[in-house]
Amino acid sequence: MREVDLAEFAAAHADGAVAVDVREPFEYVEGHVPGVRSVPLAQLPTVVGELPRNRPVYVICASGSRSLSAAQFLARAGVDARSVRGGTGGWARSGRPVVTGADAR
Repeated sequence: MREVDLAEFAAAHADGAVAVDVREPFEYVEGHVPGVRSVPLAQLPTVVGELPRNRPVYVICASGSRSLSAAQFLARAGVDARSVRGGTGGWARSGRPVVTGADAR
């Protein structure tokens, strides 16, 4: 497990990286990175088997705390997990696009 900055995540995201947002549903609908799947932290153990093992999985939250815990959990499960430092808040503050609603698009 490792932490990545927003620039590294943005580049990976633009290339189609797998990413999950571990915030609560109410946080996700208020604004999230386009294309990032909502998987609340408490539900992560139920979907870990669906995540790829052959490529990195980026984990994002509001600021980077929950994503760090989630990435550590995923790494122990054999996933090449990377926590996004700065989270969705940093993403939005940097002027990158954020979408609202429950849809990942």
